[in-house]
Amino acid sequence: MNDPLHAADRIRAQLSTVSALRVQAAGDGLGAAVSAVKHWQGLRFRATYTDVLAHPVQGSAARFFLDELYGDHDFAERDAQFGRIAGALERLFPEAVAELAVDLAEMHALTESLDHTMASHWLAIGDSEPNTRRYARAWRLTGRRDARMRQLAVVQHMGAELQRLTRSKSLLMALKMMRRPAQAAGLAALQQFLERGFAAFGGLGDARPFLATITQREQRWINVLFDDDLPTCCAALDAELCATRP
Repeated sequence: MNDPLHAADRIRAQLSTVSALRVQAAGDGLGAAVSAVKHWQGLRFRATYTDVLAHPVQGSAARFFLDELYGDHDFAERDAQFGRIAGALERLFPEAVAELAVDLAEMHALTESLDHTMASHWLAIGDSEPNTRRYARAWRLTGRRDARMRQLAVVQHMGAELQRLTRSKSLLMALKMMRRPAQAAGLAALQQFLERGFAAFGGLGDARPFLATITQREQRWINVLFDDDLPTCCAALDAELCATRP
């Protein structure tokens, strides 16, 4: 990174957005609705990538994206660690890792912002409608197609960066050497995120087919959820989810 202070400012700004949304969701009684939206998005992701998740090579990368970017987890501790070290990111970790932190922070803020707005619509629609229709309507009422496309672009950039960085043996060694210092500095969650990402993409070989699959399938669902008439959209969601049920 040529501008670490700018990177730090970007990370702090994104994490500040996430923190404010969490506080607002708690105050507005949206916590359960946000979790419901994340749960349904996780179900859709697993259904869309059943074959990829089961793939002996690509499965680890798919699980990394699902767990670290789309999972219904409490990322508060990891966020706090990112915030604490934002200004010293390149001193504490290898320089090339800084852009990954920026990407993660942006993806996190985008996802939380969209989920928060979707949750407000999810709550307003109520549980009298089937969940797939409720989800599709909440998505459309949220709008912000540009933000959905930006999410996809950031995921692609993260994947390409992980692919590039895992080719550096010196960087992999430096990351391993950071385990104890990171734990001592209270940065274990951040270290775990980096190691999981490097491990997933280090064994992937050429990441381009995997990333192309993500782009193709996510673009399809963005188009379906925004452009198809509501009955067709709901039928597509039901078909996708039913295909993975025993």
